[in-house]
Amino acid sequence: MDIGLRSELAVLGLRCAPPLRRQAGAGPSDDGHWVLDGAPATLPMSPESPWSVNDDGALMRAGVIVDADLTPIKRPRFYGMRTAEGIGYEKIARLHGRHVLATTVVQTCVRYASDTRCRFCTIEESLRTGTTTHVKLPEQIAEVAQAAVRLDGVRQLVMTTGTSNGRDRGARHLARCVKAVREVLPRLPIQIQIEPPVDLIWIQRLHRAGATAIGIHVESLDQEVRDRWTPGKATVPLERYDEAWREAVRAFGRNRVSTYLLIGLGENPDELVRGAERLIGMGVYPFVVPYRPLEGGLARADGVPAPSHELVADVTDRVGRALRRVGMVGAEQGAGCAACGACSALSAVGG
Repeated sequence: MDIGLRSELAVLGLRCAPPLRRQAGAGPSDDGHWVLDGAPATLPMSPESPWSVNDDGALMRAGVIVDADLTPIKRPRFYGMRTAEGIGYEKIARLHGRHVLATTVVQTCVRYASDTRCRFCTIEESLRTGTTTHVKLPEQIAEVAQAAVRLDGVRQLVMTTGTSNGRDRGARHLARCVKAVREVLPRLPIQIQIEPPVDLIWIQRLHRAGATAIGIHVESLDQEVRDRWTPGKATVPLERYDEAWREAVRAFGRNRVSTYLLIGLGENPDELVRGAERLIGMGVYPFVVPYRPLEGGLARADGVPAPSHELVADVTDRVGRALRRVGMVGAEQGAGCAACGACSALSAVGG
């Protein structure tokens, strides 16, 4: 896949809304889900984009057909089901890309107040619009996962959470959810995503519960950028993230630990790449993704634009080369964002 094409689509998105789409919530959203040249791609939905799809399904830029294979991902069958209590399965977990089931097990975050909230985050917006539930129970997630595997061929599960006040930072509930899924789907790869717990023993406990991989997301390795963009999380020192990553590598293994690094927050690109290379040396996969100005996000309200696609292509290409040098491939994470790859252009450069 051409890195320029993939980066441009990642930033500019499509002037189109496909059958499978997601707005608001945790992580990158306001997107449509596609398969681009054989790889999953979650692309922003943007009425201003020069990119569109014609009536025959061909990808076009400014009215000119581009030689690329773009196919929309269909709405999954499990979305039509409900729990015994009448809760729609779609409110409990969502299909991401082709084969990934994802859920935010607790849809609130102690850092969501305006002065501590991550400026790109919209975790609570989907709760406010009623498209999800506050707390997903372990048995609910297990029930939906079984249906998604049976009906739609789901191959991995991602579970994230808003940060809690407890010393576990939400790990206790995640562990319960992992165990519940393991009881009914013992071979389904599972990634969990969490802020560094105060008590790092929770990382080992999550592994023992049955998690395959773990994401501990820092978003930026520049403290000034963290203070500006993630004021709540920035109170957790970068040294603590290092400790958590190293403990996670000990528990889960090399290339079973990942972190988001966002392109476009103002971090020096060379420093961002050097930081990614240091993480790779630790056995941590740096999942580089362009910042998205999401509806409901503080940065979008302030008019902060997405990064240029040239910057995204440059950083992604350099991080991808660093990953290739050591043979680190996102798919080998087993489960998680790096294993899916749909929100990043890294798949275009073999990362």
